[in-house]
Amino acid sequence: MIVLIIGTGLFLQLRLGFMPIRKLVYGFRMIWKSRTPGSDAEGEITPYAALMTALSGTIGTGNIAGVATAIAVGGPGALFWMWITAFVGMATKYAEVVVAVKYREVDDKGEHVGGPMFAIKNGLGRHWHWLGTAFAFFGGLAGFGIGNMVQANGIAAAIENSFGVQTWITGIVLTGVTGLVVLGGIRRIGAVAEKVVPFMAIIYLICVVVVLALFAGNIPAALATIVSDAFTGTAAAGGFLGSTILMAMQKGVARGIFSNEAGLGTAGIAQASGSTSNPVFSGVIGMMGTFIDTIIICTLTGLAIMVTGVWTSGETGALLSSLAFEAALPGYGKYVLTICLALFAFTTILGWAYYAEKCWEFLLGTVSEKPFRLMWTIAVFFGATLSLDFAWLVADTLNALMAIPNLISLLLLSPIIVKLTREYFAPGGESRI
Repeated sequence: MIVLIIGTGLFLQLRLGFMPIRKLVYGFRMIWKSRTPGSDAEGEITPYAALMTALSGTIGTGNIAGVATAIAVGGPGALFWMWITAFVGMATKYAEVVVAVKYREVDDKGEHVGGPMFAIKNGLGRHWHWLGTAFAFFGGLAGFGIGNMVQANGIAAAIENSFGVQTWITGIVLTGVTGLVVLGGIRRIGAVAEKVVPFMAIIYLICVVVVLALFAGNIPAALATIVSDAFTGTAAAGGFLGSTILMAMQKGVARGIFSNEAGLGTAGIAQASGSTSNPVFSGVIGMMGTFIDTIIICTLTGLAIMVTGVWTSGETGALLSSLAFEAALPGYGKYVLTICLALFAFTTILGWAYYAEKCWEFLLGTVSEKPFRLMWTIAVFFGATLSLDFAWLVADTLNALMAIPNLISLLLLSPIIVKLTREYFAPGGESRI
């Protein structure tokens, strides 16, 4: 799966002439512009709200626990390979959104719906319909695992460890709050996401910057170690057992994919509901999510772990990130991290609620909407209170099965993606937006 996802992303970057990287500054400008779409734009929420919905799904435990695990197992060099994954993944995320908006439909409730399943159905024709059905089936099931129960479990466990609150109490509160948002559909999810996601991201970034400021003298050495270890491996040090180049590459790429979801097709589902008159405009907005998620947030997390020296402690996951915060903010660092982790995971539940709902809607029609939202809300309580070791394995497998149909469609539709991109960036093309 790693080879398939990275290979597809690299192919798309080459076909696009590295446009996603060349247009980074332009992308940030368009994020700001997307808050007020044009009068001819069609959709339920603004592209900005759609981006925040997509980010709510990707900014989660992977940005805290995932980065820590990558460094703890693969060494500091793993962070370098996360960067490579993100720059390659920007092309994948861009392509996913372009075809999702290009081939979106209006359902019988008058709302815009899209994503890999609709791109396959309307872009590749009826002979490929089975591939879209496969994506929707795997995505609809995967949501209950990685997007719901394991996130709720992570929140409940973190709150119990830090504050001593029993998991069933957290489960009840979390179920109630989730229901209030999810039962309102994409408009309510988008409204909450565009307020909560920037808030939680800013709070987390401020805390990480404080950690880095207190250990500023160690930043140059940390960056040098990250780059050098990406190509040499890491010798044993402290509680760290050492790693090879291959291990650094494998863990960095795997955690990078888990963090930004480039290749899964989920961002296209969110952006398809965004108000836009051009799929390339939405694609540019969508690809910035990968940059924000991995290059900015994951990098800062990784640097915090490096500069504080806790990466050699032998710990892994969220506990390793917690040690970094405690080193800089003794006495209350772990509480700050727990709150950030809880917010990250909660917004992931919201984002994935919409993804999974649209997958089931593709399979069963809009009649599935209300029953799905009720089941999703109830599943949060069971996720918070049950042991879910096996659920992680099943969720990872279903994520991989989601990616295969999506990546196949992107490769087959790449000529359309390139054509639309060239038309948009041709002289006078952007002025029509």
